[in-house]
Amino acid sequence: MKKSKIKTVIIAIAALAAGVLIGWMLSGSFSGPEKVEHNHSAGEISNTIWTCSMHPQIRQHEPGVCPICGMDLIPLKDEHAENTMPMAVSMSPTAMQLANVQTMVIGYGSASKTILLNGKVQADERLLYTQSSHIAGRIEKLMVNFTGDYVAKGQVIATIYSPDLVTAQEELFEARRFKDTQPALFQAAKEKLKNWKLTEEQISRIMESDKAIEQFPVLADVSGYVSRKLVNLGDYIRSGQAVYEIADLSKVWVLFDVYESDMTWIRKGDKITYTVPSLPGEMFSGTVAYIDPVIDPVTRVAKARVEAGNARLHLKPEMFASGSVEFRIKAASNTVIIPKTAVLWTGRRSLVYVKNTTAQGLSFIMREITLGAELDGACVVESGLQPGEEIAVNGTFSIDAAAQLAGKPSMMNPEGGDAMTGDDHGHMDMRNAEGEKKE
Repeated sequence: MKKSKIKTVIIAIAALAAGVLIGWMLSGSFSGPEKVEHNHSAGEISNTIWTCSMHPQIRQHEPGVCPICGMDLIPLKDEHAENTMPMAVSMSPTAMQLANVQTMVIGYGSASKTILLNGKVQADERLLYTQSSHIAGRIEKLMVNFTGDYVAKGQVIATIYSPDLVTAQEELFEARRFKDTQPALFQAAKEKLKNWKLTEEQISRIMESDKAIEQFPVLADVSGYVSRKLVNLGDYIRSGQAVYEIADLSKVWVLFDVYESDMTWIRKGDKITYTVPSLPGEMFSGTVAYIDPVIDPVTRVAKARVEAGNARLHLKPEMFASGSVEFRIKAASNTVIIPKTAVLWTGRRSLVYVKNTTAQGLSFIMREITLGAELDGACVVESGLQPGEEIAVNGTFSIDAAAQLAGKPSMMNPEGGDAMTGDDHGHMDMRNAEGEKKE
């Protein structure tokens, strides 16, 4: 009886061992409970923003292609995690290349500005003369009877009949009779004729002829060209009345119009190179001898005078002239100069994007600057930038657009704002589409 019980226990233990062995073989492992692995990639994908390198306004929560250009979307980096400057705009090298963003290190540079001027040739005012008659009377003859005729100094230009002069000559003949007893009377009669600009030689000829001259010649005081004829044959003129205006054109002025906005660029002594359309192929140059201290209230210009020799008389008054003045800023002048393409103007503010490079990558941050003079293709910086800083000189509008989309300070929004998302973009497209359908 005892033997049968022992045998039964042994069979039960063997069956239990066989069951355990079969269970271990079916499970393939006896290492304990299975570890549960969590898929983090799904959560990461859902939190990643995908955008287009060419169209940064496209933002989606899943990868795909750009609906505008068809390019594969790229993941947008977390700017808050990687950028130590929260107001900066991060850009990858690929995005900079696609947006054609170019930068340069600023410094003390040299630049120039060319000011174009228009002007006219005018007679030198210092060489304009008024030929007057020193004798009152009636004009009997005009030897110079048209404008533009040339007269030489001492040339007879007119003859005048003067009753007063005839009387003065008769007084001279009478005083000559008492020359020995009353020399003062004789000298006074001669001085009276000299007051009418008669020369000693003319008075001597009158005394030799012993006959009064009724038609007295008027002699030219200077040489030059008649610019205005003021009397006609038969006119009665007073003593000192103008007969002609005579201009000496051996030297002329070229008067250039300088607009109010260009006054800062032109100084006395500057060299002006100019041409005259009436004289093709000839180039002239001179220096600014004088600038009007007062601006014309109507035209808003001042005159800059250039004095020119005119021995050949090829420069004639009223000829048009076109000139240019080049203003240069040398590199040694400690003036910070940047290209115009680097500046964004808002009307009141001037902005640039300064490049910032860190271990996490590169970015751009907007900075307001104060500009000075505007040059040819460049600007002088009065404040806001220091030599050695690197700024964007091309593609600034692309950087500014990225800043606006990211809610960073930008040209039109200096304080920044909410970033644009792909959902907003999609809703906008749907609203536009609905509006087009309703129309």
